[in-house]
Amino acid sequence: LRSRTEVGDILLASGVPTAVLRAAVIIGSGSASFEMLRYLTERLPVMVTPSWVRTRIQPIAVRDVLRYLVGCAELPADVSRAFDIGGPDVMTYVAMMRRYAEVARLPRRVIVPLPLLTPRLSSYWVGLVTPVPRAIAKPLTASLRHEVVCQEHDIARYVPDGPDQPLPFDAALALALRRVQEAQVATRWSSAALPGAPSDPLPTDPDWAGGSLYTDHRELTVDVSPAALWRVIEGIGGENGWYSFPLAWAVRGWLDRLAGGAGLRRGRRDGQHLRVGDALDFWRVEAVEPGRLLRLRAEMRMPGLAWLELRVDRDADTGRTRYRQRALFHPRGLLGHAYWWAIAPFHALIFGGMARNIVGAAAHETAPDAVPPAAPR
Repeated sequence: LRSRTEVGDILLASGVPTAVLRAAVIIGSGSASFEMLRYLTERLPVMVTPSWVRTRIQPIAVRDVLRYLVGCAELPADVSRAFDIGGPDVMTYVAMMRRYAEVARLPRRVIVPLPLLTPRLSSYWVGLVTPVPRAIAKPLTASLRHEVVCQEHDIARYVPDGPDQPLPFDAALALALRRVQEAQVATRWSSAALPGAPSDPLPTDPDWAGGSLYTDHRELTVDVSPAALWRVIEGIGGENGWYSFPLAWAVRGWLDRLAGGAGLRRGRRDGQHLRVGDALDFWRVEAVEPGRLLRLRAEMRMPGLAWLELRVDRDADTGRTRYRQRALFHPRGLLGHAYWWAIAPFHALIFGGMARNIVGAAAHETAPDAVPPAAPR
């Protein structure tokens, strides 16, 4: 909250006409606040919660935020100020969780506040239960100690509200849930930060660019169409899993979470399609060439940078479909080299199994009278 105020003050003092919109929790599919609310309520039928769940807040639907933002583009030039924006409902976080349970048709949640839970402990608790990492959960939970309720509604003078505007809390929840269920989430909080700095090495750098780059390369040919193989590749991760040694992936995800990373909990924005910038468990989609290439960049905690490339090609001699897979690691310091060689014995099991199972899944998908397999974990 202090950071938002500081940014608003800097822009208002710039001399450029500025509109600052101050909102509490924004209810919309993909927002960090909404996902925190969703996962806490869905996963915990009984909750021992910190005292901040009793703080009053005034949530607002994301479509109302967008409506105000678009309307502010046409403000008169002499209007340069901050506006409070919020929905019609003022409630506590406890009430929000209970209303969520009603809208999502879940059994009533039992919520027991415990004042001893500090914001720091709360952030660990939120990070454990939800996909929101502690680095984001900590400032979110800290801000929830403060009452965030509109003191004015002057924005309506310039951007008038229509019938049923702003949207009631229950209606905003229902719309957000429907978009999640229909896999129509256009953006997510986890897509906000793209990995790496411009100076970081890339897997496409030539050998003479310098530095070490360890590689695990796998290549298989299969009698399926490139389109069938690509469907399996683009569907990887999230609920579909990683096609090899589920226990090893789960353990790596838990270790990453213990180290403060995202682990495997972020899942996918869309169950079938990927685009550049999407978060995919503890990876980030760095490049997509539909039907040909998927490159993922690791966002797990490790002493170096890592990528996973999955390619679809045609064998020039036989005309068969070729699957090519590369895992790349750029170590950082001596610890990075030690990390690579420590996990090298598991590469045949993890990466070799992944290549075989992805090719096998594509072959099974195109086999006559194939029974759809259960999603691998």
